[in-house]
Amino acid sequence: MDLKHFDLNLLVVFDLLLKEKKVSAVADQLGLGQPAVSRSLKRLRTLLGDELFHRTSTGMEPTAYARQLAAPISAALAALGDAISRSASFDPAKSHRTFTLRMSDIGEIYILPRLLGVLATEAPGVGITVVRDHGDALKAGMEAGRIDLAVGLIDTLEAGFFRRQIYKQGYVCVFRPGHRLAGRAMSLDDFLSAEHAVVTGDGSGHARIDDLIEKQGIQRNVRLRVPNYASLERLLNGSDLIATVPEALVQPNISPLSLAHSRHPVPLPRLSIDEFWHARFHRDPGNQWLRELIAVRCALPPVVAAT
Repeated sequence: MDLKHFDLNLLVVFDLLLKEKKVSAVADQLGLGQPAVSRSLKRLRTLLGDELFHRTSTGMEPTAYARQLAAPISAALAALGDAISRSASFDPAKSHRTFTLRMSDIGEIYILPRLLGVLATEAPGVGITVVRDHGDALKAGMEAGRIDLAVGLIDTLEAGFFRRQIYKQGYVCVFRPGHRLAGRAMSLDDFLSAEHAVVTGDGSGHARIDDLIEKQGIQRNVRLRVPNYASLERLLNGSDLIATVPEALVQPNISPLSLAHSRHPVPLPRLSIDEFWHARFHRDPGNQWLRELIAVRCALPPVVAAT
């Protein structure tokens, strides 16, 4: 096929149909009528010799050939968009850009305060919006450019995304200061005999630690499950429950949890905490600045005095 006769706008329609799966949604995004989008799809089918999409009860589903084209077309459009719209530089001191970050509650406790402190002095016009999207919603948000950067232990972002490790995360056991286990090293027998609170961490990779504990044949007496770490301090201070948490939450320099802690008696790996960005933002100066700022100045490796 001779590309000089190919309308690149057809590829924009193709890319949006992959993401939205509805002709009406694509028409709304492009400011066109549905017949115009349908005509574009008809031209694409003719040019490429494939049906590309089939109507189903859940929307327009791509054919095998369309799936094969998806990644290279998305990457090409992202690169073209970056080349056309990218400014030559980014001046944080003068910028009024708002960045949207995907962070867990751990990121909000551990990274966000440092980030806001730097912005206050070096980029006072820059704003931050934090979202908790995960899974397909996170991927779609980053592909569409609605989310600039994702930070955390995330297993769902692969093709089309870049990643950078910012530190490795270990785990400790926490409990109220007056707990019978406070002030001494915790043994495996202590761990097994205790009653546990578990943070399920929907949308994060921290649940992998629970799986690793169970795969070692360790059965905990779980009395409480909660979706995040926000209420954990109050719940543990009012009970004899213990919990397994990332060591960042008991750092002496931030002390977000006023709880006693101990080295974990179960051998657990240190898991990688990363920042992720879509290919469309790879060369964006503002995104590059934010990535470097978080990795170098806002996500320092945890230092915990183990008991």
